[in-house]
Amino acid sequence: MITAGLKLTQSGGIALLEGDKLVFNVEMQKLDSGRRYSNVDELDDIVKILDTYGYGVRNIGQLVIDGWDGALNGHVSTLSAGTPLDLLVAPYRETDKVPDPALPGHAGRLTIGGRNLEYQSYVHVASHMAAAYCTSPFARRGEPAMVMVWDGGCFPRLYCVDAQGRVEPGGEVFALIGHTYPMASQHWGPYARRNKSTNVDDLAVAGKMMAYIALGTPRPEIEAVFRELFHEHFEADTPRGREYREKIIGCGSTGEPSHGYVHAFLDDAAARVKEFGVSDEDVLASVHTFIEGLLLERVAAKIRAWKGDEPWNLCFAGGCALNIKWNSALRAQPIIKAMWVPPFPDDSGSAIGTACLRAADGKGLRPLEWGVRQGPGLVRTPHVPQGWTVVPCRPEELARIIHRTGEPVVVLNGPAELGPRALGGRSIIAPATDPKMKDRLNDAKKREHFRPVAPICLVEHAPEIFDPGTPDPYMLFEHRLRPEWVDRVPAIMHLDGTARLQTVSAEDDSTLYQILREYQKWSGVPVLCNTSANYNGRSFFPDVASAVEWGQVDMVWSEGVLYRRALGNEQ
Repeated sequence: MITAGLKLTQSGGIALLEGDKLVFNVEMQKLDSGRRYSNVDELDDIVKILDTYGYGVRNIGQLVIDGWDGALNGHVSTLSAGTPLDLLVAPYRETDKVPDPALPGHAGRLTIGGRNLEYQSYVHVASHMAAAYCTSPFARRGEPAMVMVWDGGCFPRLYCVDAQGRVEPGGEVFALIGHTYPMASQHWGPYARRNKSTNVDDLAVAGKMMAYIALGTPRPEIEAVFRELFHEHFEADTPRGREYREKIIGCGSTGEPSHGYVHAFLDDAAARVKEFGVSDEDVLASVHTFIEGLLLERVAAKIRAWKGDEPWNLCFAGGCALNIKWNSALRAQPIIKAMWVPPFPDDSGSAIGTACLRAADGKGLRPLEWGVRQGPGLVRTPHVPQGWTVVPCRPEELARIIHRTGEPVVVLNGPAELGPRALGGRSIIAPATDPKMKDRLNDAKKREHFRPVAPICLVEHAPEIFDPGTPDPYMLFEHRLRPEWVDRVPAIMHLDGTARLQTVSAEDDSTLYQILREYQKWSGVPVLCNTSANYNGRSFFPDVASAVEWGQVDMVWSEGVLYRRALGNEQ
């Protein structure tokens, strides 16, 4: 049975399953250097994607659409063959109307590619839950797991998935939307502004804030203010607390006026912490540790109250699971036996998750056969770009060129990665030994200088260079650079001494592994810089022509071919 999962809203796209095997997952943002977080604006684009892989609408046996903001239903607007189409879908999370997230919350019909098809829709939060569990090692081994979902518009929610894949909802962990974290940057720091958000309007800020807090120091007195005001605004048995809990249930930022309540909380906090005379950097660092402490305390307490003291496997999904500091802190908790975060914890994985729900058909989530390099393939560049030379170049030769020249190179190789992070298929790699390389790459990408550049490292050498240096092929946990390596690879160390490490094995990516091994032979260093190959605010380059047109580096390597700017043609 072929199941097509559609995510029509933020980070929209299509995932196609044949039985329990993922055939592909294509996000609109990864086509034609699309804007990050793009919606599906025209259903004909889905038809074109299917055709690229040799499928048609006629092949779809089951069509399913991810839910969206709202307590009763989500509403999605798109086009079908140029005609406006407004669809009802399932609500954002399970409610009294839709109590079981493993069952459809809405059904309807739509016209796509000239065919009128029935679709089902599951609550949006369930797409994160299913994507996390079905891709986890726990599902593959037939083990039960807790799944926590925390994205921007919902409260953190726990689900228990048993060994047969049956889902038991556990409810919220605490009543605070995930957008609270980036919303704090509207009150302090370089992104502070007078006109505060009424719903989400800048999804990129959360990652920037995670980098920016390295400039500050958490202060216990500030954290104490946030804890006190959190209780007063959101949990106390007072008119203010009761009003919040009655009106805000975590059903999406456009489905309820949650931002106003959060900004009132942050305004009160700003008035209180002003008396301490501390820097904005310290305040934002304290926001981070306040939320982290709340998360650790409440998750552990809820699991114990619900299921007892025995440690549990934990899957974590939703946009908040991109916070590597929170992930590492959760993994270290005694109540957590083992932890899994998929490489697409945000909405880029929702098409996959909603397809998994439909394939399960309420009979229990099943393990998914999948790979991280199942995004769109490279678009061919048929002509040699003017002013560039083209020569065959094996991965080992590329490694020697990087060592000899000390220059960065765009690497475009095979299908794109799933999820938001470049993992060697759509990357810029460069020597990490040059202390100026981080600023150079940030300048090229028009990024702030406090933003870090990630390391890629041979998995067998990671423990000697990083702490803990455990396998981390998807850059989802925090590692600290060991002191003896600080001066050897300065370009990949963040301001607080940490790094967002990607470990590489031959099984993960044989090409990237060959490059790293050969580079180590010549340099003695099994580490390179890695940052995404893209225009600022857009997703990955889809082809060599885009990287050449970008013009910020002199070398582009793609599938055994090196494109190099000819001498005298520098731009």
